[in-house]
Amino acid sequence: MDLELRHLRILCAIADLGSVGRAAAAAGTTQPAMSTQLRRIEKIFDQALFLRGGNGMQLTPHGVHVVAQARDLLARADALGRYPAPPTVGTLRLGATNLPALPGFLARLRAACPDLAVTLHSEYNIAALVHLLETGRLDVVLGADYPGHELAHSPALACRAVVTEPVFVALSAEHRLAHHPEIPLAALADDAWFVSPDDGAGWPGVLHDAFRAAGFTPVTVHEVTAIDQLQAMVSQGMGVTAIQPTARATDRMLIKPMTGDPLWFRHLLIWRRDGPAAEVADSLHHYVTGAYRDLIAHTPHYQAWAARNYAVPRP
Repeated sequence: MDLELRHLRILCAIADLGSVGRAAAAAGTTQPAMSTQLRRIEKIFDQALFLRGGNGMQLTPHGVHVVAQARDLLARADALGRYPAPPTVGTLRLGATNLPALPGFLARLRAACPDLAVTLHSEYNIAALVHLLETGRLDVVLGADYPGHELAHSPALACRAVVTEPVFVALSAEHRLAHHPEIPLAALADDAWFVSPDDGAGWPGVLHDAFRAAGFTPVTVHEVTAIDQLQAMVSQGMGVTAIQPTARATDRMLIKPMTGDPLWFRHLLIWRRDGPAAEVADSLHHYVTGAYRDLIAHTPHYQAWAARNYAVPRP
């Protein structure tokens, strides 16, 4: 059986409703038929995507990653055939966290809509950006969350995933593991870690969860706010850090995937349903995904990871 979009919708429905029976009712089918479909889908992935227990259907760690990517694919499929009209609002109040795609997004937006006035509010804490959106002080936000720790917001807001990507690790070019194509997280148990502070969306909690799952607690953890300082210290061999995969490597700082991809990061476009961005959400999503694709095109270490993980099998 080949994987189809309807199978992805089944996975998302079960994850959202927490029950095969409720997902079946929502789809207008029977529970046995839905269970059969789920077994066939899990056979494609060659492992369980859900744990069945007294609290309903819970995603396995691999299931979290699959469903997150399914949501991205479904959003793109649903947008097919809809040409995004450029924004017509006079002013767009944009909030953004520390995302590498932001400069490219702004450049694309300015080129497509030269008469649009954009005001930018940069904020590291994602929860603070959501609060500004909730209270009407922003129109749209480029934010993020972590699969399994989705960002909480009121029904007044809508959001759409831009991409779900693995978290990589940055280390010195002189690091003992620098020649490895990917780095087992457990192999970094004795390294000092530079960790950015609470982002209001689950970081660094998800990182410490990954440490525990790998069987260790770092001996030394430094909290560093300034990204340039953090990367400078990594370049000097003072420790390692988790990093977004589209970040640029240098001669002195390498960026590598972690074996098994234990951490994932989801980019989000979030807007007020009653605000000016609601009518142009498709176009804004189009510009930010384009900016993200541009980043990948200039990031060899990310391209190498994608080639290994998403290569089409030959017949």
